[in-house]
Amino acid sequence: MRFNFDLEETKPGPSRSATPKDEVEWVPLQQHPVFSSTSSADSPPLRNLLAWDGASRLYFWDSDELCLHLISVRLGEPEPTSVSAASPCKVLKPDVKLNFDVNKISINSNGTAMLLYSSDGLGIMYLYGRTSSKDGTTTCRTVTVGPEIYVSGTNVIRILQVSWHPCSDTHVGILSSDSVFRLFHLSSDLIQPEQAYYLQPVQPGRSRNATSICPMDFSFGGDHLWDCFSVFIMFSDGSIYILCPIVPFGSVYKWESIVDIYNDAQTFGLKSPNSTAVSNSNLAISWLEATFPEIAGQTDGADLSVIKARPYALFDASLLLQGPLRKVSRGEDETNLAFRGAECEGRAVSFLYNLVSKDSILVTAWSGGQLQIDALADEIQPVWNVGCPPRLRVDSHDNIHGLAMICESTLDKLSIVKLDQPLDSTLWLGHPPPLLRLAIVDLALPKKTGSDSLIMMFIDPLMLERIYTLHDGGIDSIVLHYLPFTSQSSGKNETMRTPSVHPVLSTCQGEFSSQSPLSGFVSLSDSFGYSWVVAVTSYQECIVLEMKTLNLLLPLHVDMEKKSILLEEPKEKDTSDIIISKELLGGPKVVLVLQTSPNLRSVSADSIEGRSMLNEYFKLFHENYVEYAHKVYFELKHHGPHLKRIIDDQHGRLVGAKQRLLQFEQKYSDLEDRITNAVQMQNHLEERLKHLRNLPGVHKKPLSTAERDFKYQLDQFSGVELDALRSTVNALSARMRRHTQTPKDNLSNKKKLVSRRKDPVHESQISQLKSCLEKLSLVNSENTKKVKLVESALRTSQNNFENIDMGPCSIRLLFFFQQLDLKLKILNPGRPCSRRPAAALMMIVGVRLDTLSAAASGFAAGHMLKVVPH
Repeated sequence: MRFNFDLEETKPGPSRSATPKDEVEWVPLQQHPVFSSTSSADSPPLRNLLAWDGASRLYFWDSDELCLHLISVRLGEPEPTSVSAASPCKVLKPDVKLNFDVNKISINSNGTAMLLYSSDGLGIMYLYGRTSSKDGTTTCRTVTVGPEIYVSGTNVIRILQVSWHPCSDTHVGILSSDSVFRLFHLSSDLIQPEQAYYLQPVQPGRSRNATSICPMDFSFGGDHLWDCFSVFIMFSDGSIYILCPIVPFGSVYKWESIVDIYNDAQTFGLKSPNSTAVSNSNLAISWLEATFPEIAGQTDGADLSVIKARPYALFDASLLLQGPLRKVSRGEDETNLAFRGAECEGRAVSFLYNLVSKDSILVTAWSGGQLQIDALADEIQPVWNVGCPPRLRVDSHDNIHGLAMICESTLDKLSIVKLDQPLDSTLWLGHPPPLLRLAIVDLALPKKTGSDSLIMMFIDPLMLERIYTLHDGGIDSIVLHYLPFTSQSSGKNETMRTPSVHPVLSTCQGEFSSQSPLSGFVSLSDSFGYSWVVAVTSYQECIVLEMKTLNLLLPLHVDMEKKSILLEEPKEKDTSDIIISKELLGGPKVVLVLQTSPNLRSVSADSIEGRSMLNEYFKLFHENYVEYAHKVYFELKHHGPHLKRIIDDQHGRLVGAKQRLLQFEQKYSDLEDRITNAVQMQNHLEERLKHLRNLPGVHKKPLSTAERDFKYQLDQFSGVELDALRSTVNALSARMRRHTQTPKDNLSNKKKLVSRRKDPVHESQISQLKSCLEKLSLVNSENTKKVKLVESALRTSQNNFENIDMGPCSIRLLFFFQQLDLKLKILNPGRPCSRRPAAALMMIVGVRLDTLSAAASGFAAGHMLKVVPH
């Protein structure tokens, strides 16, 4: 056994596992009970729910149970190429309910906290909690990061990428859709970020397309000069920008690395004849001395192995967004260098930074299934934008607790670097490093209708030259055979070799991808040079594959002189598998006839000479044939069980072959029918193709170069830029809502002002009120005519019948008319009014008109009754 990892925790007390050691059973990882359940998968998106702490713990997030399984693993046991896991495993549950679906998990370097995140939220789960005595599960403390920024119900800011900082176990970097990169310190503040960088890749009003202002992914740099202080940010059009320097407060760095950076700035920056280089190097040296005070003398920290960063920021300068990074020119007049090759299709979806020896490798994945592999052709230097001060958050003792700055990109800093140009002429001038194109790899992904292909990239921890890609079609392995600066430093004069692509696992079914992509991926390795790949399907099925690491990077050399030796090797290999030795297969030794006298035939067998000669012949026969027979008997008896096992194996294989033949014979008729149907369909398709070739549209001229470019721009706008514009508009609206919110003390005053104002009336309501007023005016005019007729009738009746008492009725009618005229005068079409008063007025007028008609009819009836007696 090469590993002996215990399942239980080393901490005493309640954090110890509830399962004792004698009940632990070690099973193959792919047969673990956690991965045996078959849950229903409804075409989930591509996600990664596996994590490894680099030693002996494997973590898997269960989307159905909403818990984290901690599986202890042993690498290389019981066989050197196998992986065993402890059963049962520990179950870790969060103490709060997460309000988002987890799509990715990631563990920090010391194995104490786990990132649980998706585009809708982010949570931190601390892996050491209290164990329940009922079901044996461990409840872990879980907190939400940036709840007011990412998790708010009315907020539309999406999380694009989250990553632990490589030099700190408590700092998390988050890139969101509002083009802001935030750095949170989990041990001090979970609500407000420690550092915030507002990205502005292009100047206002100069954006050619929407994809140039929409970030997609980021990655921290590696342990190489200023790369350890750099953050690489990729936008959806494939452009890459650099922010340098970014240092989390309290992070730890190697002392030797900081000394190398400090000496490089003093050697190549201060001694440069260019004033710009001297100014930039002075800013870098002052920043280094303030962030790492021990570096100034270089004597106080001589015995230190690591050094801690202190909070610091330049008060009159902000970081410059360096980029976009451009390719190295080959001598031609290339003023507008494209960020991607013509082979790349779609939009950029993911980004990976990989440090291999002295080479900084940048890999960009496109939604069309291509990987763009570049290497930095120069070193990264920090660049500040002087005159643009940042915003600092300090306490009462002037200690910095947070900072925020706007990072702009200037076109003046972009320059074209040629291959024959010495790199010393561009040091510390503020130019972003150029890119050296290594290769463009096409993964040949299956077609996916309706959406773009998502690609995740991982680095092999054992062999850094190998990159794994996780996509809808499965898993692929890309091995880099050529590294420019590493090959140059090692003295090798190698030609540029293209990377090799090896399919590891395929989930495709025909031309189109299957509906169940992988839900987890992790790469395992041990100190003996063995490497494994662990994948989990959407049905929670585990797949473990051993990966070969030897002889992958060795070039293939063919020697024609040794061709015969290579051809003889299989023969020797075949003879080594023979069960019986060569000596026995060669037969008994050749019997040498004894030299005898010529008169041997005359000697009788009973004589002394005859008996001596027979004795000699018997000895020779015994030495050659009897001993050979004993050897053959011993060999056959010793190899008998092995031969029987081989015969049984061959017999089993023969039985299996017969069964397969029978199955093939049963399916042969179906295959013949399918073949005939396929031939008929082929003939039908050929006939249709002939008819289609005769159509007039087939003979049209192909598109010209300008037309193809215009069509590509239209496709790019419809497929990529509309989504980018939507996300940009959503982010701007969210930022507007957040900035327009006022403190609580001004809310009461605002409510009073709002209450005094009247609700605005829509144009449809105003037009409706106007039409109602016109109708009222018409009714009023008709009523006035009727009233005049009634008055005239009353006057004639008064003159003719003086004995009829009409005083009270006429008085009531006149009073009613006066009220009606007063109500109509109140109405003013030009004055805004609400719908409710108009409806009430219509009701009043309608009631009044009904009263008027009733009164008139009653008066007429009374008049007729009084007229009859006379």
